[in-house]
Amino acid sequence: MTKKTWRIGVAGLGTVGGGLLQFLAERPDFAPAGDRAVITAVSARNKSRARTVDISNLAWFDDPVALAGSPDIDLFVELVGGSDGPAKVAVETALKAGKPVVTANKALIAVHGAELAALAESQGVPLLFEAAVMGGTPAVKMLREAMVGDDVISVAGILNGTCNFILSEMEKTGRSFADVLREAQGLGYAEADPTTDVGGFDAGHKISILAALAFGCAPNFEAAEIEGISDVELLDIKLAKDLGYRIKLIAGAAKADGGVAVKVHPSLVPLDHPLAQAGGALNALFIEGTRIGRIFIQGAGAGAGPTAAAVAADIADVMTKAVRPVFQAPAGDLAPFIAIDPARAVGKAYLRVMVQDQPGVIAAISETLAECGVSIDSFLQKPVEGAGGVPIVLVTHATPESKLLDAISRIEKLQTVLERPRLLRVARI
Repeated sequence: MTKKTWRIGVAGLGTVGGGLLQFLAERPDFAPAGDRAVITAVSARNKSRARTVDISNLAWFDDPVALAGSPDIDLFVELVGGSDGPAKVAVETALKAGKPVVTANKALIAVHGAELAALAESQGVPLLFEAAVMGGTPAVKMLREAMVGDDVISVAGILNGTCNFILSEMEKTGRSFADVLREAQGLGYAEADPTTDVGGFDAGHKISILAALAFGCAPNFEAAEIEGISDVELLDIKLAKDLGYRIKLIAGAAKADGGVAVKVHPSLVPLDHPLAQAGGALNALFIEGTRIGRIFIQGAGAGAGPTAAAVAADIADVMTKAVRPVFQAPAGDLAPFIAIDPARAVGKAYLRVMVQDQPGVIAAISETLAECGVSIDSFLQKPVEGAGGVPIVLVTHATPESKLLDAISRIEKLQTVLERPRLLRVARI
């Protein structure tokens, strides 16, 4: 049998693009189908930038859209990033030209996944995005392929390595968020503008994709409830640990009340839980199905090697001519995404109230909670030097979000309370 050589065009030569060039230069015949994958053309912002891989023998395109439409490539790899702009136009151009597309762009798939899926399927070509979620850890393949025989109930985990590194280092070293963020930027874990990561938006993109795969609906990033970690204080990390928890940025999606709830929040996880044990820049995910039960996967969520490996796995799927919908169902059969009103959510919560050291403070807070229908599961009063007051910390029993917010609003108005109470969720995992 004659081996086919797939001519691949790569737009974006950052960390992942460089890793992919290095891998395919060393192992062009890596795919089990027996064909060869050879990068023949590239596009990036700066042709003269120093790189770890020689690109002098590759065709250069200043415009990724022109590369995507080139008749001299068989497969287009998009590693530019961003939900719109050149990345979106380039992917659309390649699909319209009947070329398979592999991308690591979680923002693009989370925002425009349904329309791009419809375009790809109308052209009869694959659109694959394993590297968009959890880097080299195969979360996308697991949900799209391995779980088709089950009904997924929920997915939840740690999907952003930058935030996981920052929270882990804050706890380990006792340093502030700002200090650890600067270190993360120096190590390359965080961008110069870290908003997408620390604001929770990166995790929001990823959990929106996983929700679509898990529940057979169109991705809907706008419906995700997102809170980042920039307001997490060292004091809360310490007090949560005293209560038996570790704070992690948890992204989760679950079926509830005829719809889907997609959330990203700094959340308390029991110290003995596997997600609490995932430190540093690791990603970790729980998938729960009605038949299989709970599955746990953990691995590198970023980096040249792991993410390039995921891109290569998608290229291999294209070369084997695997045929399947972009999501779990054809684009035209995807269910509408029905978001759940956040006020109807029910869960346990962590409340920290900074108060003046006066008699009757605890009683007033307890009475206010009782009036709002919020019951207390555990309680801690622990003076902390330099805290500017006495922190009273409690974990509630499962309570509707609307009642929690009502209680917080009332507690804030008590004369002995120094600031608005700090609310963190307790992860439902």
